[in-house]
Amino acid sequence: MDVRRLRLLLELSRWGSMSAVADELGTTTSNVSQGIAALARDVGVALVEPDGRRVRLTPAGRRLAEHAVAVLAAVEAARLDLDPDAEPRGTVRVTGFRTAVRRSLLPVMDDLTARHPGIQVVVHEHEPPEALDLLAHDAVDLALVYDYDLAPVGWRDDHDVVPLWTTQWGLGVPARDRTGGGDDLAAYAGHDWIVNSRNTADEQVLRTLASIAGFSPRIAHRIDSLDLVADLVVAGRGVGLLPRDREHRDGVRVMPLRDPTLTLRAYAVTRRGRDRWAPLRALVDGLTG
Repeated sequence: MDVRRLRLLLELSRWGSMSAVADELGTTTSNVSQGIAALARDVGVALVEPDGRRVRLTPAGRRLAEHAVAVLAAVEAARLDLDPDAEPRGTVRVTGFRTAVRRSLLPVMDDLTARHPGIQVVVHEHEPPEALDLLAHDAVDLALVYDYDLAPVGWRDDHDVVPLWTTQWGLGVPARDRTGGGDDLAAYAGHDWIVNSRNTADEQVLRTLASIAGFSPRIAHRIDSLDLVADLVVAGRGVGLLPRDREHRDGVRVMPLRDPTLTLRAYAVTRRGRDRWAPLRALVDGLTG
């Protein structure tokens, strides 16, 4: 059904005459009559019947006019929701890795909802490969992801990528360990190593660093949680790469890497053109402002 014809029917139910509807909408009585007749053909039932020199709605016409209230309200809500100049309103679905959610997203959510109470943000925690797959299938609106300078992401043509922040990573070892330094990774060639269980970039970086140092790492553990990685390090069950700017539990020492260094880079990623949607634009602006 053409929503413009529904508008004619709704106004007819309110004003009671086609000429009054024409005056209200700034058109002609003939256009109103033709529109109502076309709507009747669309639905396959009579919507008006003669009432002296005027017309009145049939029972079917009255029922359709009642539906028209909700339908036209929904259409208007959708128009406002998609209008880039309207007050942002809607649910923004965000996925991201834990550090970005804590460091980038949580600090802006309170301010965002205070300035735009019509925006709701829902959050799902995923590693970058999972997050980018959800973004590709329109299951989320925004992905907070990371890569390393030694293992860059291959961005798709339809990605809009906004850099957020960077942080240096180092080698996490037991605080009591005196095997070597970050510039002597080969000193740990005989150790068990810990890598991420959900993102192969961590293993790719480790293998690159180990190759430069002249050895192949013996990967014993695949762990998603940085806290659990630290626990294993303290227990002497392995060593692994950890962020240097994070507070780790007692018993962990994170040594800087040299020749080469290792930098994690965080990004906010959307599908190209999607950030013209006002709620998403407001959130991205908050993340980068």
